[in-house]
Amino acid sequence: MSVIIPDDILQATKMTEDELKLEIAIMLYKQQKISSGKARAWSRLTVIEFQHELAKRELCINYNVEDFQSDIKTLRSLGLL
Repeated sequence: MSVIIPDDILQATKMTEDELKLEIAIMLYKQQKISSGKARAWSRLTVIEFQHELAKRELCINYNVEDFQSDIKTLRSLGLL
């Protein structure tokens, strides 16, 4: 599916297409509609660049207990814990 944003809307925001895509990606990430990986890939940023954009907006990485437990399990399976 493709979404077309009319030029007058883009002009009204005074943003570039890439800036608007980033804002939409961050909004969806903040609402936990998409993962950071998807938001980052769609906005074409590196991990560090995406984290920097989140920090500029005073947003945290969505990381919960289940994510932590999964990371611990992975580290144990790799013999790193």
